[in-house]
Amino acid sequence: MIAFVFPGQGSQAVGMGRALAETHDEARAAFAEADAAYSTEGGAESLSALCFDGPADRLALTETTQPAILATSVAALRVLEARGCRPDIVAGHSLGEYSANVAAGTFGFADAVRVVRRRGRYMQEAVPSGEGAMAAVLGAGLDLVRQACEESADGQIVAPANINGPGQVVIAGHAAAVSRAADRVRALGARRVVPLPVSAPFHCALMRPAEARLEPELRALATRDPRVPVVANVDGLPRRDARAAVDALVAQVSAPVQWEAVVRRLASEGVTTYVEVGPGTVLGGLIRKIHPEARVTGFAAPDDLGAVMTACSISATS
Repeated sequence: MIAFVFPGQGSQAVGMGRALAETHDEARAAFAEADAAYSTEGGAESLSALCFDGPADRLALTETTQPAILATSVAALRVLEARGCRPDIVAGHSLGEYSANVAAGTFGFADAVRVVRRRGRYMQEAVPSGEGAMAAVLGAGLDLVRQACEESADGQIVAPANINGPGQVVIAGHAAAVSRAADRVRALGARRVVPLPVSAPFHCALMRPAEARLEPELRALATRDPRVPVVANVDGLPRRDARAAVDALVAQVSAPVQWEAVVRRLASEGVTTYVEVGPGTVLGGLIRKIHPEARVTGFAAPDDLGAVMTACSISATS
């Protein structure tokens, strides 16, 4: 059984998708579709040009990053689909859950480009610059991280935001509270705490204003029941109808990303092969720690195609 998994914010890099578009007609067409949708949302520049050429500081802006990663992921997806490599089940990390829903047919690609541009803008505007922060806690269990957050809040918000796997939890909230929690979790035995270069404290209660702005736009999307299950970030459970899939996307704006639960559910559903579709290799590394027996590969460039097609072939016969 094969799962396609899709990356979230942080996997972007200048040059992503260029080789795919230069090599494969399907990728080139996907970027053209993304450019057209992006322009209707007020994008003054070409989204594909930002992916291919940057500049890096512009690509790093949340409202640009999110549609750019989505476009690159779907361009890669289209190449695989055209060659008969299709998933039995899908999931994505944060933003990547939108790519997963496009892959499952829950809603259209152009609609997804438009709505994630707004999602990025709403998330950025939810908290004034400098007031929020995120940090990765390494070498500490979730219970210990929760304890540190509870003991450090002091009337502010700080909480686990990404439960990425054993010994890797990201916290988010008010900048001062995140700093206090970082000190506390180190004192409780965490191996390391790494501040993250993000523009907003994603997936915590500070994102509720963004969730409220995004919800009606998600509810207004033209949707269909997904062709394959979409395992949701909010609880690691599969969504098999459109309403449930959209409900999960609404909730995930301010809820923690339960990535470890997602992968464990994929494994329990019978997944033996994972393909990370889109830029970066972050998810593959996390999956190997959570489900070490699985076959893990990725598709972000033409040179990756042979290994992915082999993995798809093996999965189909195993």
